[in-house]
Amino acid sequence: MSTAFRITQRTVSNTMLAGLQANMGRMQKLQEQLSSGKEVSRPSDSPVKTVEAMQFRSGIRRTEQYARNADDGLAVLGTTDAALTDSLNMTGRVRELTIQGLNDTLNPQAREAIAAEIDTLREGLLGMANTRYLDRPIFGGNTNSADAYDKAGTFLGDGGKVTRTVAPGVKVEANVNGPDVFGKDGEDSHLFTVLKKISDALRGQTPDMHADLSTGLKNLDVAVDRVITTLGQVGARFNRVETMRNAAEDQLLTLTNSLSEAEDIDLPKTIVELQMQEVAYKAALGATARVVQPSLLDFLR
Repeated sequence: MSTAFRITQRTVSNTMLAGLQANMGRMQKLQEQLSSGKEVSRPSDSPVKTVEAMQFRSGIRRTEQYARNADDGLAVLGTTDAALTDSLNMTGRVRELTIQGLNDTLNPQAREAIAAEIDTLREGLLGMANTRYLDRPIFGGNTNSADAYDKAGTFLGDGGKVTRTVAPGVKVEANVNGPDVFGKDGEDSHLFTVLKKISDALRGQTPDMHADLSTGLKNLDVAVDRVITTLGQVGARFNRVETMRNAAEDQLLTLTNSLSEAEDIDLPKTIVELQMQEVAYKAALGATARVVQPSLLDFLR
């Protein structure tokens, strides 16, 4: 026993329209992908790739922050390096002047001139000690004070550490505290105290000029060695942060490429697919025009 189905004109029309709508839907999706350049525009397009894209974007934002932290750390360390280098040059000049002051052939006027130059260098070193980055003293720790040192050479900072997170679980100190560079208040090798004593000795304001100048020279050498040591530490930190920044930039490139692979279209492939769908749609239109022939009503007129 066979079962017969009644095929009407409406059935044929609905079938043809459904096929055309499906074809147009595929064309619309391909056109949307071409216009946006993205294979995944909404989670329903591909839940798996959507999750991957979200993870890659999160990694990109996190890595970009590490790179920004590294750039800021490099700026602080670079400013510190420049200040220490200038300070080292100034202390070198002070040492030369102190050795000149030990010459017994100098008259009081010559020693006064040397003392005046040392005073000027001391003021310059205080300026270096109060060097700022983003309007904060780089040698003052986390202090809210405008300067790290006052005019007398007394430390005004708090000795706090300024760190930058440059990689997951990696923090690097970006600052150097003033006492670690210029000596602690009250120490014999406190740089600004040493310079003041040398200047006073040259002016004859101490009991034994030669002995005081010799002592000042020894203390100055200790202070200079401390600056050199700190300068080396800053350079090592700078290199480390720069390495981490380069690593962050490489990681950022990798994550960006992975994100592109997860959600971007294959342009040549998508263009070919769109052209194939256009050909199929035109063929479907032609077939529909041939199948949907005049109905019974055309013969009943």
